[in-house]
Amino acid sequence: MRPVRWGIVSTGRIARTFASDLRHVREGEVVAVGSRRRESAATFAAEFSIPRAHGSYEALVADPNVDAVYVATPHPLHLENALLALEHGKPVLVEKAFTMNAGEARVLIDRARATGLFVMEAMWTRFLPHVVELRRLVAEGALGELVLFEADHGKWFERDPASRLFAPELGGSALLDLGIYPVSFASMLFGRPSTVRSLVTPSFTGVDGQVSMVFGYASGAHALLTCTSSARSATRACLTGRDARVEIRSDFYAPTTFELIPRFGESRIFGVDVPGRGLQFQAVEVARCLEEGLLESPVMPLAESLAIMETLDEVLGVGAGA
Repeated sequence: MRPVRWGIVSTGRIARTFASDLRHVREGEVVAVGSRRRESAATFAAEFSIPRAHGSYEALVADPNVDAVYVATPHPLHLENALLALEHGKPVLVEKAFTMNAGEARVLIDRARATGLFVMEAMWTRFLPHVVELRRLVAEGALGELVLFEADHGKWFERDPASRLFAPELGGSALLDLGIYPVSFASMLFGRPSTVRSLVTPSFTGVDGQVSMVFGYASGAHALLTCTSSARSATRACLTGRDARVEIRSDFYAPTTFELIPRFGESRIFGVDVPGRGLQFQAVEVARCLEEGLLESPVMPLAESLAIMETLDEVLGVGAGA
């Protein structure tokens, strides 16, 4: 498999983590970075030994040396930047949350399918070794019938109105930035909820600052999920089945370990050492899909990304098609 030559849109924190983590695998390499300021792109390129730095997103996606584009901009720019890459014939990995709302997600998915190009939401947690192992155990019936999933994701952020967590123009939202992790995890386990109940408390800027959710599923299972941008929570998760439960240690969404605790018998610890933060595994998945000629990942399919955005809209009370 020839390594995928990545171009990164943006030079922010998550872009830096992606560039750093990609050094740990052979399936991909960063060959170009684009920023709205050439100086920012040049600094980023120098730090990560990237051959080309572009002073615009347009130049980045037009670079003939780029095989695929990683969109790492704030949420409000995801649709615009992803469409730009598709217009230039480039497969796209789009940071989560996929878009600002379900309406935007439909536009992006329709364009991807019309152009016949690969698109995937960058929900990197789904490809981590401990999550892959958890899915295997669930599929094998090790937990029995699933009845409950609990997860929290809370972090403390300074009350800065210009912060991406709080600024409306930057897509400020505890749910889109933090809550997306437990919501997507629940979707991976149960699919789309049939019942959604939520309590939303606004932050000092008016965007959602703390959200508690109860999801119900046709199977009878429940998911209890919370997120907040005002405090560091435990960031643990627990999946309970009739025969066993899995307790995922903090931070459940990052490389970690979990304990399988059966109703009878001894518990077992699962986990492997992961170099870096773990964003490289989603890049490996993109490389695999492109090598096999797939237009979407069966692990993070586009229909599920849309369903997740529809659920987030419902949690926040956003009208259909917003």
